[in-house]
Amino acid sequence: MSTAIRAPIHRPSALEILVAQQRITLAQAKVIGLAAMTKQVSPLAELVTSQTITARDLAKTLAGALSCPLMDLSVLATTQLPRDPAFIAFQDKFQVMVLARRSNRLLVAGANPCDQDAEDAIWQATKLAVEWVVVEYDKLPQPKSAVLAAANLAQQEPAPPEPWDEVLATDSFDFESVGEEPERPESEAGQAEIDSAPIVRFFQSMLDQALKLGASDLHFEPYETSYRVRFRIDGEMREITKPPTYIKEKLASRIKVLARLDISEKRVPQDGRMKLRMREGREIDFRVSTLPTLFGEKVVIRILDSSVTKLGIEALGYEADEKNRLMRAIGRPNGMILVTGPTGSGKTVSLYSCLNVLNREGVNIATAEDPSEINLPGVNQVNVNEKTGLTFAAALKSFLRQDPDIIMVGEIRDLETADIAIKAAQTGHLVLSTLHTNDAPATLNRLRNMGIAPFNIASSVILITAQRLTRKLCPACKIPQAMSTQALLEAGFKPEDLEGQWTPYQPVGCPKCNNGFKGRVGIYQVMPITEAIQRLILEDASQIDIAYQAQREGVRTMRESGLLKVKAGLTSIDEVLGATNE
Repeated sequence: MSTAIRAPIHRPSALEILVAQQRITLAQAKVIGLAAMTKQVSPLAELVTSQTITARDLAKTLAGALSCPLMDLSVLATTQLPRDPAFIAFQDKFQVMVLARRSNRLLVAGANPCDQDAEDAIWQATKLAVEWVVVEYDKLPQPKSAVLAAANLAQQEPAPPEPWDEVLATDSFDFESVGEEPERPESEAGQAEIDSAPIVRFFQSMLDQALKLGASDLHFEPYETSYRVRFRIDGEMREITKPPTYIKEKLASRIKVLARLDISEKRVPQDGRMKLRMREGREIDFRVSTLPTLFGEKVVIRILDSSVTKLGIEALGYEADEKNRLMRAIGRPNGMILVTGPTGSGKTVSLYSCLNVLNREGVNIATAEDPSEINLPGVNQVNVNEKTGLTFAAALKSFLRQDPDIIMVGEIRDLETADIAIKAAQTGHLVLSTLHTNDAPATLNRLRNMGIAPFNIASSVILITAQRLTRKLCPACKIPQAMSTQALLEAGFKPEDLEGQWTPYQPVGCPKCNNGFKGRVGIYQVMPITEAIQRLILEDASQIDIAYQAQREGVRTMRESGLLKVKAGLTSIDEVLGATNE
């Protein structure tokens, strides 16, 4: 006879969650914990009675952080609750109420879904896993869980249990897959596992939170004894929750079905897309990537919001002179414009903002990407697929037979692609593309190292933009930063930059932001290829010589561009130094 074994669960306490969610400070948490021990009450009781947080806010915060449903017990039909004596004992001892049983799980309502003692006791008594539903904590002078009153009624009114999915009073996310029907697994049992309500509800809640927090990516990461979900918010990874490890395979399968990936293939990486319609009618595109790891498939979802291109070039953070150089370049009928920077530096958004300016009825625009991240109506977009032979080079060759005016190549990766792109720029087409280099002058060396002749570079490239993204200071909580003149000079400011009335700011942190930052802004090095720089390219000059000439012509370095954002109060000195570590 086999014995059920339960893996240890490591879950943060309610106070730790409230601190992480910035609902209370660490100092408040310590005071609440000490007071609760002194009074021999639960921390939740002390939180509510001390009016540190309202019962409603407490319930919403815990439910959101742990991706649990939030329920109003006043709408519960108490005649349909189970009346097992063991369940009644749980109500009296732990102030929780068992709502229903399904297979090997119990649906349990309580004010504290972090109550590990209650969960362990229920497991020991029933060998059933707990699925938490969060309810509000009562605000009586002697606070008790709001489930107790309902529990007393339930003991007097017997009735058969109802399926537990139907007693939930959760928010309706109403995510709907858009497009063709995804492929379904052959086994009905397998499909039932993928579409199980807790998995669907958990995934929907993660997407909902990511959109509300302004995340760019969601990471679902399996480890040997744990499973965690992290969001990338304003360029930084933030841990959101640690769901139980048993959901990792079902969750990965659910995401793969929506992204039209092969759910039976778990040995190789896969890439896909999905489009979901939110309840307000807005459609959001997501790019999905799976990666086999030691302990399961890691899934990363990137949120692709086409609305960012509608903000315009003004919203990207270009200085006035930098914007003018860029606008003059994209107004040219032919030539090549290159945008460089590391992964995640906003190159695609910059390119699409330019395409949005150029996208007119009388212009034929074609793009090749791997894959297309932003849908832009009026532009002919092609997804590169190397398995079928549709490479960047093959797409470019086809474009030239399609009478294009403007061509955008997602990335120049090899000599063949670079050669075709340069020939297109030399024969009457405007070509936009990206490269991975540190700054604008280094891009010219990279092209030479790929095998492009200097005279081809000089006659085709008209402008290079290097960029980084830095976090913006939260306007609600930023404070002046005291720095000596020497420290400012060492950071990169020139003596003349220190004149005038301005001060650097530093982050603090408040409920409206992410540790003192909210949003990101670009810093740029916009380098036109002038006649002087063309001569240096033809002479095979070094990167240092080209950078020096660019500075003489008024092209700022990345550091100098970032320091202008510091003077404007948009970001901090530490952010700029970290992004432009020269």
